[in-house]
Amino acid sequence: MVLKVFFPTCCSSAESGILIGRWISEQNSAVILAVVHFPFIPGQVKQYLSQVQQVTKIKVSVLGSWSNSQQEKEESLSKFLEDLGTIFAHEPWIQISKERDSKFWSCSTLQKESNNSKEEEIILVYYDQRKVMLSQLHPPMDTTTERKADDASKLATVFDTVANSKILFMTDRYDDGPIKLTHWQSDGVEASIIVELLKQASVPACLLLTFLLSLISVVCKNRMLKYWPLSFLWSKLSTCEQLGHRLQHLQIISSSKKAQNQTQLMRKANIFVSLLIDVALGILLMSWLYRKNRIGHLADTLIPVADRVAKELQDLLQWLMGAPAGLKMNRALDQVLGRFFLYHIHLWISYIHLMSPFIEMILWYVGLSTCLGLTVALCILSDIIALLTFHIYCFYVYGARLYCLKVYGLSSLWRLFRGKKWNVLRQRVDSCSYDLDQLFIGTLLFTILLFLLPTTALYYLVFTLLRLLVVVVQGLIHLLVDLIDSLPLYSIILRLCRSYRLAAGVKFRVLEQMHGKPLRLLMQINPLSYGSVVQMYSLPTYSCYPKDSWTSLCKKLFLGELIYPWKHKGEKQD
Repeated sequence: MVLKVFFPTCCSSAESGILIGRWISEQNSAVILAVVHFPFIPGQVKQYLSQVQQVTKIKVSVLGSWSNSQQEKEESLSKFLEDLGTIFAHEPWIQISKERDSKFWSCSTLQKESNNSKEEEIILVYYDQRKVMLSQLHPPMDTTTERKADDASKLATVFDTVANSKILFMTDRYDDGPIKLTHWQSDGVEASIIVELLKQASVPACLLLTFLLSLISVVCKNRMLKYWPLSFLWSKLSTCEQLGHRLQHLQIISSSKKAQNQTQLMRKANIFVSLLIDVALGILLMSWLYRKNRIGHLADTLIPVADRVAKELQDLLQWLMGAPAGLKMNRALDQVLGRFFLYHIHLWISYIHLMSPFIEMILWYVGLSTCLGLTVALCILSDIIALLTFHIYCFYVYGARLYCLKVYGLSSLWRLFRGKKWNVLRQRVDSCSYDLDQLFIGTLLFTILLFLLPTTALYYLVFTLLRLLVVVVQGLIHLLVDLIDSLPLYSIILRLCRSYRLAAGVKFRVLEQMHGKPLRLLMQINPLSYGSVVQMYSLPTYSCYPKDSWTSLCKKLFLGELIYPWKHKGEKQD
């Protein structure tokens, strides 16, 4: 069986000493973690390794010896390193030496039973200790074959060994302890004054944020919000839903509970960065709105736009009340429906002009809410569009209800002609016998509804198209909000700047290969693709989209049922 030795590249120029690491018997491989230099006392080394093992829960031991011939003057040191195998009992005893005038290394194992060195069937794998420790190895997306799953589990064992040995890397060469180590942090533990100050300041900031969030939660749980119409507004307005969603994010960030694993930590980081960028974009939008009196200009253009939309609707209704596209309509029903909708437009224009003196003030206060985030501003825009097009929604509902009533009436009367009826209790069509009077009245009603259907269907078609136009605009806004809410920005930035932190696997590059010498490979980390990063770390959103197919949607449009582009969780669809 081939022996695999994972050797850190940072120890290539280390002084001679002993190799400490973990022996993985299932894979017949050794993971070298550090090199202990001379002078040292074997008893102190064993005591230090037992302490490390208690903290890391990893069986760390002395695996062999390391000889750097380029820095040594005494030839007898190699013999002394071999004799250390009798003090540190490990089977096999790995001997790695760096030759003085050659680029090749020699690696052999010493079996105590046979007392012979074997130099064949050994693979020396170099790895970057810092990258392997900081990276998170993700399971492969395709685990259809047992071989891929087995290779992934073996590789995960190596990564976990290095990642869980952080306590071993806290000892550098500047420590006054009896043991001198060489590892990736031998020149000093990496630290940053700014990071330490942020850690110290985060504790009181989280306590203050937790206190404020508790107050907000108490206000949100007030019984007054559960009564109508406050409960109705809270469930229908997109702004309220987005504020509740962001409130949950703030509670997750300010929670004092420590993340249990790397996935929860990445989720917290993604939420924090998403919230930070969202608020920053909202503040930029607010500064743009309040510069050069743009809110005043927006208020001045809002009323003419509303009047223009109302004027276009009046012209459309006048066209429908005539002979649209040369179609012969029922004049009486056409006039009734046209005047009914014209009266609603008149009420809407009066309402807009009544609110015109207060629109600039309303927009001024609404603009302040953009500091809560760009997503909140987009939800406010969606709600404003819904309020400004409320008359179009009313027209759509009136037309859809009239059309649906006639369609279901015609279907019921059609069953009457065939001697059938709909059984409400059993939810099926049963046979039924009708007398002559019932058939006569049914014939009259069927004829009336059939000849009135084209007029109603035309109004329903026109207002459905207008409603779908508004729905598409609101749907695009909600898609943008969901994109900002669910996009894992921290993971994407981490993939862009430090791709090795998100590892999908490894690849091996052959460094040297010579007969009689161990095969030397360089292990490099393959990062996750951007699509896998988004798929794996995307954040959940507050809205869930209906699962209706295009066939079901067309059926609802044909039958006159009300449709919406989205629905919220726990909300029934009409």
